Amino acid sequence: MLRVLEERKFPVSELVPVASERSAGKTVTFRGAEHTVVAISPDVFEGVDLALFSAGGATSLEWAPIAASKGALVVDNSSAWRRDPDVPLVVPEVNLEHAERRPKGIIANPNCSTIQMVVALKPIHDAARLKRIVVATYQAISGAGAQAVDAFRTQSREYGEGKPVTPGKLGDVLAGSLLMRWTPDVASGYQEEELKMVVETQKIFGDDSIRVSPTAVRVPVESGHSEAITIETHQPMDAKRARALLEKAPGVVVIDDFANGLYPKPKDAVGQDPVYVGRIRDDVGNPGGIQMWVVADNLRKGAALNAVQIAEGVLIGPEAFRR
Repeated sequence: MLRVLEERKFPVSELVPVASERSAGKTVTFRGAEHTVVAISPDVFEGVDLALFSAGGATSLEWAPIAASKGALVVDNSSAWRRDPDVPLVVPEVNLEHAERRPKGIIANPNCSTIQMVVALKPIHDAARLKRIVVATYQAISGAGAQAVDAFRTQSREYGEGKPVTPGKLGDVLAGSLLMRWTPDVASGYQEEELKMVVETQKIFGDDSIRVSPTAVRVPVESGHSEAITIETHQPMDAKRARALLEKAPGVVVIDDFANGLYPKPKDAVGQDPVYVGRIRDDVGNPGGIQMWVVADNLRKGAALNAVQIAEGVLIGPEAFRR
């Protein structure tokens, strides 16, 4: 988030890094200057215009209302507030207008997989109204945190050397394999990560009738989430028209020359802001449907960038987040 604020020249007059008592006294660098981390307390939010939260759901549930009560706009990156009907769930290219009504003073940042999907589907939804989405995610390890990335690197080394591979932070062996290790919902047979995409997509688009069928998979890629998406719409839509709509959509870059080997790859999305879309094609198994491949940096557009763009859209103006 600090890097994104700096890169986008967000108008910060004073930066106050806040963390637990354990981290108080450490320093972070912003715009070439060192800033001392302070312990969280009600007083740190006095006079604050914007509070960016990314410290886990329990912390957000406790402290976001306190920050908002002091007059700060709170943008929360955890899952704590996403389902709250009084907290807008916002992706600026899709539904920035929802941020205008925020009775609790809090705006929620959606799940990383949901964000890149709805950015890609927004122009099609506007033109033909989404009826059904079938999505399989190919999620990078960085979504599970730095310790998970370190564990994967250790696994890859052990796997390559023919040694016994230790699960580590990942809880299982991802090197040479694929995993589905999010919190399971026993009753439905789905994972929490998958069900987030259902509820969040409907809330962001403001349409509970959209049917979403997700499968989430962790893949041996360090950064950059990919998604295979198949959609049906209420109004007629074909690949040619969908491609034309996507080429004009904010936040989207189309890379779609599959015959010549050009399509989005996660390694090319790392460190980049757009949502990349390719392999836009008519669904051969369901005439009238569309299929596409969507890739984005899960740590930027899937988290930090989207949070900063929300703040830009609300505090500066709707055009700011498009920079």
